[in-house]
Amino acid sequence: MNPTVLMPIALAIIMFGLGLSLTTTDFARVARYPKAVIIALICQIMLLPVITFGLVILFQLPPLLAVGMMLIVAAPGGAIANVLSHLFGGDVALNITLTAINSVTAIVTIPIVVNVSLAFFDPAGGQIGLQFQKALEVAAMVLLPVICGMIVRKLWLRFAKMMEKPVRIASLIILALVILATVLSNLATLAASIGSLLMITTLVCIISLAVGFFVPRIFRVSRPQSISSALEIGLHNGAVALVIAQSVLQNPVIALPGAVYGVVSILLGFIAATLFRAVNRRSDRMQAELVTSGASLG
Repeated sequence: MNPTVLMPIALAIIMFGLGLSLTTTDFARVARYPKAVIIALICQIMLLPVITFGLVILFQLPPLLAVGMMLIVAAPGGAIANVLSHLFGGDVALNITLTAINSVTAIVTIPIVVNVSLAFFDPAGGQIGLQFQKALEVAAMVLLPVICGMIVRKLWLRFAKMMEKPVRIASLIILALVILATVLSNLATLAASIGSLLMITTLVCIISLAVGFFVPRIFRVSRPQSISSALEIGLHNGAVALVIAQSVLQNPVIALPGAVYGVVSILLGFIAATLFRAVNRRSDRMQAELVTSGASLG
């Protein structure tokens, strides 16, 4: 089971599945709620890399693992965020819009974050960064399957809707195999750093979810949109990080944080989404009680 072979296939299927759920309207929808989109993008593109950078220094991760952590936070949100948003009371339309925009902006932000991280954490490691040609590879890997999926949806809508669920299931299975292959091929390195990686990936995921929810709430973004923002920001697309580390940078050590994060984030995402739904229900009950008490006083 060769991760280098599996990963581009996994990413292509995942991003194609994303394209099957997107239309051009999803990109234009930003005009309907610009505040929610802008706040979420600032949190994801600017705030989280700074926070993660600080945590990486605090935990004193080895250079290549530090780069892997930075690569994770530079990756766009994963498809699982849309599913959890639908199940737990988020604004799914906002999730889809954020995913669409993040997938495009990632082709710029990922090379910047990776190259800056390599220059800072591993300056003597040689020229393994994302130069122009490799940055184009990232753009092609991320965008081309999405565009193909959108074309299929445009031309064969019924088929696209029918295939959304099977493709999503297939992508999760393949991603699980990719994570397993990455772990098995780097057991010695993982064993030496598993404690630090588990702690920092857990912290990064929890902080991402919290920032994604509470920062929009501070700016009076609605609770369903804040839930969507939290899931989009907190659950990064691990497949993108794994593919770039293994197939583009050709360094399996950089992929290890992504493999650990892929497992941790799904578990924490479900827990956070459950808490968000509980908060929603409590808020709805309190509002209903206020309306009832107001009516009785009147």
